[in-house]
Amino acid sequence: MTTIATDDIGERQARLEQIVADLLAEAKRRGASAAEATAGTSAGLEARVRLGTVETLEHTRSNGLGITVYMGNRKGSAGTSDLDPAAVRDTVAAACTIASHTQEDPCAGLATPQRMATRIPDLDLFHPWDLQVEAAIDLALECEEAARVEDARIVNSEGAAVTSHAGVHVYGNSHGFIGGYPSSRHGLSCAVVGREGASMQRDYWWSSARCAGDLESAAAIGRRAGKRTIARLGARQIPTRKAPVLFDARVAAGLMRHLVHAVTGSSIYRRESFLLDHLGRKIFPDFVRIREEPLLPRGLGSAPFDDDGVATVPKDLVADGVLYSYLLDAYSACRLGMETTGNAGGVHNLRIEMGALGKDELIREMGTGLLVTELMGYGINPVTGDYSRGTAGFWVEGGEIRFPVEEVTIAGNLKQMFQGLLAVGNDCDFPGSTRTGSWLIDRMTIAGG
Repeated sequence: MTTIATDDIGERQARLEQIVADLLAEAKRRGASAAEATAGTSAGLEARVRLGTVETLEHTRSNGLGITVYMGNRKGSAGTSDLDPAAVRDTVAAACTIASHTQEDPCAGLATPQRMATRIPDLDLFHPWDLQVEAAIDLALECEEAARVEDARIVNSEGAAVTSHAGVHVYGNSHGFIGGYPSSRHGLSCAVVGREGASMQRDYWWSSARCAGDLESAAAIGRRAGKRTIARLGARQIPTRKAPVLFDARVAAGLMRHLVHAVTGSSIYRRESFLLDHLGRKIFPDFVRIREEPLLPRGLGSAPFDDDGVATVPKDLVADGVLYSYLLDAYSACRLGMETTGNAGGVHNLRIEMGALGKDELIREMGTGLLVTELMGYGINPVTGDYSRGTAGFWVEGGEIRFPVEEVTIAGNLKQMFQGLLAVGNDCDFPGSTRTGSWLIDRMTIAGG
């Protein structure tokens, strides 16, 4: 067995819950006015092959716990991978010592008890995979082989990998809340290199899911990696110009993540966001709705409560183009004089409402412009929203793809790009907790050779 089994998961969770309870009791005994603690255990397997041979094979098993204590408005944190009782006591002692030396912070403390999760729904997140080493290797080899035989122009490989991880996470605090749940995550991926004349290109594909049965087949992933690589051969530069840009769904998810960063509480109270003071203001066209869905069964970002123990709830981040909510934990909410939104630890399953058009239809709608399939570098100013990224993709004319392009930079401003969103496609076909179709942006600067 390479991962945590279903038949012992309850016992593991009960043990972790007792450890958390012991941490909290020890913190109280040492004089802490409040405390919160986490404990977790996980196990996994990764098999990676390259050019038909096994490159790496790794088993992982890990334990960890952390404690944060509050002495009034003073905070101290400590952690360890040792779950023995003596280590628990030492870890709490270390956190208390740290708290005694820190400055007071009026916002240091727990979320209000009324916001704690009162029930832990079963979100169907735990599907351990009884994946034996030989089977994992065979899957990886099948995936890579499918990519390599896709076309004679596939000349090299960066490898294929199979991963499987499962674990249990428990959180508790001195409000009396202790909750936990098991989860799993499995994946298949492949990347290959193609050559045609002097042109060499690489691309990849992957699949990720809570349940191994929900993964794309190894052969399908390999074929797609091969096709994507071949499509990029013969890439060229283009002259500098301004034109519409169509962000492929996979890279459009990155634009959603830039939005998340801009509306996260720490970015707002530090005044490091281009969307500062934009709550209640229109930041997208009317048709845009972006929603957080933390309770989706088997969702890759699903969680019944956040890292503060606050119950997660579905909510609109953007509706009718208007920014309706920041993403706040208890601390950032206090700093802003607001209420937590249940987003300690991040956002859970962000989805944009998709439109009626597929990618081919969006390409025809664009007419002439750039289809972006890969972004490189990180030329983003989070304060101003200025955006400049290296990119690869395809040049479109007359509503049809004409040739692949490379060594191109696109530039704009995220606020203007959001406002200039013309359409969102219905072509989401990749795994992830951020779900979107392709984005058609009205106009950006495209700098070529």
